[in-house]
Amino acid sequence: MDYIKKKLSLLPDRPGCYLMKNKDGVIIYVGKAKNLKNRVSSYFRGKHTGKTAKLVSEIVDFEYVVVGSEKEAFVLEINLIKEHDPKYNILLRDDKSYPYIELVKEEVPRLSVIRNINRKKKGHTRLFGPYPNVTAARTTVNLLNRMYPLRKCQNYQKRPCLYYHIKECLGYCTKQVDFLKLEQMQKEIIRFLRGDPSLVTKKIEEEMQKCAENLEFEKAKELKELLDYIHITLTKQEVEIQSDQEIDVFGFFEWKGYLCVQVFFIRGGKIVERHSKIMPLLEEAFIQTEEYIAKFYEKGVLLPEEILVPESLRAEFLEEILTIKVTSPKKGSKKNIVHMAIQNAKISLQENFELVNRNEERTTQANEELRKILRLEKLDRIELFDNSNLFGTFNVSGMVVFIDGKPAKNEYRKFKISVDKNDDYGTMREVIYRRYFRVLKDQLERPDLIIVDGGIGQMHVAREVLDSLLLPIPIVGLKKDDHHATSSLLAFDPIEEVAIDKQSNLFYYLERMQDEVHNFTIHYHRTLRSKGSISSILDQIEGIGEKRKKLLLKKYKNIGNITKASKEELQEILPEKVVEQMLLFLENYQQEKK
Repeated sequence: MDYIKKKLSLLPDRPGCYLMKNKDGVIIYVGKAKNLKNRVSSYFRGKHTGKTAKLVSEIVDFEYVVVGSEKEAFVLEINLIKEHDPKYNILLRDDKSYPYIELVKEEVPRLSVIRNINRKKKGHTRLFGPYPNVTAARTTVNLLNRMYPLRKCQNYQKRPCLYYHIKECLGYCTKQVDFLKLEQMQKEIIRFLRGDPSLVTKKIEEEMQKCAENLEFEKAKELKELLDYIHITLTKQEVEIQSDQEIDVFGFFEWKGYLCVQVFFIRGGKIVERHSKIMPLLEEAFIQTEEYIAKFYEKGVLLPEEILVPESLRAEFLEEILTIKVTSPKKGSKKNIVHMAIQNAKISLQENFELVNRNEERTTQANEELRKILRLEKLDRIELFDNSNLFGTFNVSGMVVFIDGKPAKNEYRKFKISVDKNDDYGTMREVIYRRYFRVLKDQLERPDLIIVDGGIGQMHVAREVLDSLLLPIPIVGLKKDDHHATSSLLAFDPIEEVAIDKQSNLFYYLERMQDEVHNFTIHYHRTLRSKGSISSILDQIEGIGEKRKKLLLKKYKNIGNITKASKEELQEILPEKVVEQMLLFLENYQQEKK
């Protein structure tokens, strides 16, 4: 503590970033400050609760970087978090991404649903959203494609396809393009996607009337369902903001060591979607909310034309960081909608507090109980392994990672084993060597514990590999009972069996980890098996070489999807004769299976 006090006395009264480190020299938190001396010192004064107390208890050292302004500190903080991925900053991360609809900018445009907007940000005026989920976005695209005969294919065909014959495309591949008509269609589509459904609604109603007069009741019913969809999704929430601008509204509420941030997406004067995030409070609530808003637009969310925030936030500072209009309305409808966002944040946090807090306590307690049982100094990162094969074929292994008791999905890894044979020990030897040789070679973060889903034999093999690599990482195994449920831990050297109370938090914690690694590995195994099966079948069809096979595998994934595809769709990859030959072969193959 004397060391920390000396360093604190040297801190300057200037803006900058600070990097907190644990006893292993690992950066566990990155923050920014307007005044480094005041902010960093606050961690070591007074009492802290919740995650802040846990963070402070692990700090044994810190570094800092002085910059010229708070804005520079903010930008540097974001870059440092990306570089070091500190575990306490992960708690504040929002992995939510939204689908958008793109009206593709081409001579003859088409509609598509995209998630990766980063490659689309240049000239993104033709991106619309965000949408609540990908189903809503695809339903909207299908609706517009049904009403407007835009181009459907990515590449022009040599002759009109099925969409032309059912009047959902004007046959742009072979017919002369009517650019005036095309321009009018685009204007109406853009108007709809910006929140005004009146023209599309009128078109559907007129077509419904025609169908009814012609006694085409099934078609009229389809149109009625489209009309219902528009009414449900686009007119369900009216707000009193008379603006065609794209506006995002933020509100926040803090309570009992947690912070909830609520965002409304307003398009065409209507709330088209909302999203809330509950996170542990590690900073002052207004500072953490500002950081959340600034980072919110990093992944999968486009900046709107204006952002509305409560008066307790620094609108001018956010405006400088985001380089768009940010305001704290003082009166009128905009102030009302900000107040609504605050109230929704309060309701969401208070309604979910017990669940969030209980889950947090259960996980923390279980992780701490495991640490004590295994006599470890710390237990932040756990890596678990599971193997899967089918009679010695499609031999794979999966690794999942839990950080502070929670799955870190971006750290998961798949291993395709080099030898296809039923050899659990050989598989374990290969996967442990490959993983931890890579950890040494690339200086990756080492786990505090490795769990293998197997018995004493697998543990011995894994320990031999780690000994050969001079890596002193503890390894435990999970022993199962006759019902294939976890019954005890295998740990220590020599190996001892540690009984687990099946009513304890630790039991559920271990089961959750075991289920996670098992499901992850099985999913990978099934994917490989499916690809291997379809690949071997396609190899038997004349006219399908490696290039065409890869295209089919990429697009359709399995035999079932190929057989459901239309001939026109398959002809985008294969010649007509090869398509007919393939479908005949697959039909015979399916009959033989029965």
